[in-house]
Amino acid sequence: MNLHDPAVKITDAEQALQFLKEGNARFVSGELSAKDNYADIRNTHSGGQKPFAIVLCCADSRVAPEIYFDQKLGDIFVIRNAGNVVDDVVLGSIEYGAEHLGSPLVVVVGHTNCGAVTAAVEGGEVPPNIGAIVKKIQPSVGGNSVVNTVAKINAKAMADEISADEIIKHLGTKVVPAIYDITTGEVIWL
Repeated sequence: MNLHDPAVKITDAEQALQFLKEGNARFVSGELSAKDNYADIRNTHSGGQKPFAIVLCCADSRVAPEIYFDQKLGDIFVIRNAGNVVDDVVLGSIEYGAEHLGSPLVVVVGHTNCGAVTAAVEGGEVPPNIGAIVKKIQPSVGGNSVVNTVAKINAKAMADEISADEIIKHLGTKVVPAIYDITTGEVIWL
C-alpha cells in the first residue's frame, strides 16, 4: 500500500502502528524503502497534511523518527524535545495532530542513553530551563539509577499523561510508549 496515493486513508490506529513497525524493521535490516523525489512529495503536501501518526520523541540528534520508522515527508507529525516530556505546549500539539489532522495514533518514544534522563538520574545543579525538563522526568527515577530503565518508565509515564487528556480520550486516539535503541536502531514497544 502506498501511503502517498490520495485514495489511501489510514484512520485506524492498529494499521498506523503496523506501518511504523514495518518501517522500523526495514530500518534495522538496512533495507529502507525507496523515497520519491522530495520535490514531488512537497508538491503533494503543499495543500495540507494528513499524517497517519503523531510521534513525541527526544530532540537528541541521533533519534530521528522519520528515518528509524522509514517514513516519508508528511507521514508522521513529529514533536521533539529533550527527554520527550509532556507539557501544555506539547499536549496542545498532540491534540492538534489528533483532532485537526485526524491522526489516530500517538507514539511516545524514549531512547537509550538519553542525556535528559541521565541528568534526572544523576541529580545535581542545572540551569533553570534544563531544570524544568529534569523536574518532569524526576518522578520516573524513583530510586532507580539505571538510565535506560528510567527512560522506559518516563516514556510510559508521558504516554499515560497523554492518554488521560480529555480530547485524546474523547477522540479514542491510541497512545503507545516505546524505546528506541540507539545502538541497534530497534524500536521496542512497551
